[in-house]
Amino acid sequence: MKTTYKNNIPMNCWGEDDIPSSKILLHGSMSLSDAELLSIIIGTGIAGENSLDIARNILSRYGNNLTEFWKSSIYDLQKIKGIGHKQAVRMSAMFALSRRRNFSEVISKDQINCSNYAFQIFHSILGDLPYEELWIIMLNKANKVIGKSRISEGGVSGTVVDPKKVFHVSIENHASSIILGHNHPSGNPVPSEADKMITQKLSNSGKLLEIEVLDHIIVANDSYYSFADNGLFS
Repeated sequence: MKTTYKNNIPMNCWGEDDIPSSKILLHGSMSLSDAELLSIIIGTGIAGENSLDIARNILSRYGNNLTEFWKSSIYDLQKIKGIGHKQAVRMSAMFALSRRRNFSEVISKDQINCSNYAFQIFHSILGDLPYEELWIIMLNKANKVIGKSRISEGGVSGTVVDPKKVFHVSIENHASSIILGHNHPSGNPVPSEADKMITQKLSNSGKLLEIEVLDHIIVANDSYYSFADNGLFS
């Protein structure tokens, strides 16, 4: 078998940092482990630790759970030995791109016709965030998605919602109806009293403006709560 060379150096003499990037060229991304893929994103290691060691350490910190890793903020990442500002920014950009790709994939269906489909859309946006955000997805008369908008963001236990912003954005986009969605980073999908109050307030406001609030989805990791399914719209 012919030996593969990199810069005229035999493969068995490559440094460990070079191996993942070379493997992906030779055999494709499916041939690499999670740590090897991450090491390519990290790039250069530090004295005494190459990028693959750093990648293994990072994943180990998150129990080798990519969902938990995807919840990391830039600040969280920079606290890890071997991860500087540039690497943290690069990984954060990777997280954002994957969320946008997921969103593009789930809205490719024709219509939103059930709470599970709405959950899939919101999960692609909110599923791995470590803090709460509230978004709306806007629909036309045929219940097809015509846009999305982040309304507010907060801490780990709450976010403030301004009804004026919700309906200003909806009117600007000529939405016939909207679905609300926010996440509970705790993993508990049960709505709080504040969740119930704002849902009712927005539902009532929507009726006056003839923009129906069809549902409010609470995303809690891989589970969800639908206000419509549980009869909490009056």
